[in-house]
Amino acid sequence: MTSPTSTTPAAGPAPLPIAALLALAMTGFICIVTETLPAGLLPLMSDGLGITPALAGQTVTAYALGSVIAAIPLTIATQQWRRRNVLLLTIVGFLVFNSITAVSNDYALTLVARFFAGAAAGLAWSLLAGYARRMVQPDQQGRAMAIAMVGTPIALSLGVPLGTWMGGLLGWRTAFAAMSALTVVLIVWVLVKVPDYPGQSAAQRVPLRRVLTTPGVRPVLATVMAWMLAHNILYTYVAPFAANAGLAERVDVLLLVFGVSALIGIGVAAKRVERHLRSTVLVSLATFFVICVTLAFLQQLQPVVYVCVAIWGLTFGGAATLLQTALADSAGEGADVALSLNVVAWNLVIAGGGVMGGVLLDQWGAQTFPAAMAFLLAVGFCIVWRARHHGFAAGARAAVAGH
Repeated sequence: MTSPTSTTPAAGPAPLPIAALLALAMTGFICIVTETLPAGLLPLMSDGLGITPALAGQTVTAYALGSVIAAIPLTIATQQWRRRNVLLLTIVGFLVFNSITAVSNDYALTLVARFFAGAAAGLAWSLLAGYARRMVQPDQQGRAMAIAMVGTPIALSLGVPLGTWMGGLLGWRTAFAAMSALTVVLIVWVLVKVPDYPGQSAAQRVPLRRVLTTPGVRPVLATVMAWMLAHNILYTYVAPFAANAGLAERVDVLLLVFGVSALIGIGVAAKRVERHLRSTVLVSLATFFVICVTLAFLQQLQPVVYVCVAIWGLTFGGAATLLQTALADSAGEGADVALSLNVVAWNLVIAGGGVMGGVLLDQWGAQTFPAAMAFLLAVGFCIVWRARHHGFAAGARAAVAGH
């Protein structure tokens, strides 16, 4: 395999392979909905499996653990495989393990299925960004990644509420069966529309240690953890935070506002990622910081909360595109391994957001979230500011500047 950032130049700008990129976006959509669907179906799942809601909640934990534990070893083990085969392996994994979840009456079997579904997701997330980059010319890579990542905010804003509604109407097992049906469609889509590429030869593969010591990789990963930990504190506990403003019954509206704004944020990132990656990351972090400071003082005013949630979504929407582009650019030939590290970091901060937010909520209340988030965002801003030579280089991306 050539570098994930390499491609055969074409005469003039080539059109983006929209159908193929949307297949990658659909894969991301399935990853997110599969992970978060139990959160909206906990009472139904606990009744159906004869367990407590707390135990039903561990189906989300099992999924996250699968991603954390399996992402790096599976990515390394499949580096030499043809890329479409790896992509199909992840999708078939969702088909098998969502189907098991849909029919299982045994809690232990359900947990095992959720763990391996998470493992499939870990491999998928380490693959998608590099795959999207290989489909296009270097100066189109950021826009291609933005399209490939669009499944995430769609899943968060529309997919999960739709799955929860379907589960309430037709049963929680139907919701998981619907995800399996969706994967069958996706398998056909990938076979028809997504191009194949060879894997990396032994000479091209970059060891994990060398990836970690590549200049720029660690600053980007550190930024991921600071930024996304701040995000997940609020996203995980948005309901108790909204209650402070008397919006306990409007959490669904807040999340819809967030999701729509996040979609707009993806569009903004797609336009800016090629030539203004560094400045866009800095502006996003600074704007989110200002939102947190505003909420720290005005969180009981409902109009302020709505506006702040909308701007929060705007700053978050392009995060995956910006951060994964910076990471892949920094890692070069080791991009796939670096992106598997990103999967681990991302899932760790999802768990960390739950733990840290839970401690803050229990000890001091949801009103303390903005202060803690502002501190984390300030740390992330400082990391990006210092990484002006490696990780978040000033000016246009090297691939664009030399194109």
